[in-house]
Amino acid sequence: MTNFNFAPFHRSTVGFDRMFSLLDKYEGEETTYPPYNIEKTGDDTYRITLAVAGFVEDELNVDVKEGTLVVAGSKLPEDEEKAFLHRGIAARNFSRQFQLADHVQVTGAFVENGLLNIELVREVPEALKPRSIKIANGNKLIEAKKKKAA
Repeated sequence: MTNFNFAPFHRSTVGFDRMFSLLDKYEGEETTYPPYNIEKTGDDTYRITLAVAGFVEDELNVDVKEGTLVVAGSKLPEDEEKAFLHRGIAARNFSRQFQLADHVQVTGAFVENGLLNIELVREVPEALKPRSIKIANGNKLIEAKKKKAA
């Protein structure tokens, strides 16, 4: 894997500190367990699906803190000792993080058929949505000022 040095960009950019910090943080992170999908389910809705075969709801944790979604799985100790001839279903503890974009909220999570589904929605505040500004005729503004002064 190629490593990039972002240090020169820190000196010559303004306002991109968060982006470079994220890139530095995730450089070299190559964990593949558990596998996951991210899908767009609507204009402003998304779903993250993680394959969590062998885990039950009580063994899974979904937390959001400071724009980071953290999904963790901790297998509870089994009551009985089993003698496996082959153990192909991974049952190890895991923690996977997803950096959420601005205004993305987690609306729910559910386990179905060995898949953990996490529902997300992007809710941009009304004040930050683009709006159109009507352009007035300059002559009308001058006439309005004259009427107001008189």
